[in-house]
Amino acid sequence: MKLFVASLPADFDDTDLKEMFELYGEITSARVVTDRQTGRSRGFGFVDMPDNEEARQTINTLDGANMRGKQLSVKEADEQQGGGGGGRGGFGNSNSGGGYNSRPPRPRRYL
Repeated sequence: MKLFVASLPADFDDTDLKEMFELYGEITSARVVTDRQTGRSRGFGFVDMPDNEEARQTINTLDGANMRGKQLSVKEADEQQGGGGGGRGGFGNSNSGGGYNSRPPRPRRYL
């Protein structure tokens, strides 16, 4: 089961996250999401636990727990469908309320 973990301390890295969750069961992977430009933690991450029962018990134990003055949020991660970046599309987009978009699409940034 993949878990979503939010409100992580700013100095947490993948190793810290893995070590914290290993106390509650087997971990397949642990990853703290970082900002592409700065490399700093964005304050959330994902943990994969192969045993669903251990994962549920971990959620019950850690969701709402206080860590360094922050309240952790631990939930089952929503599975992403598809394999592409979103985007709002162009003319005739179904989200535009019909007709043409009221504003031009934003340019993409390439790093």
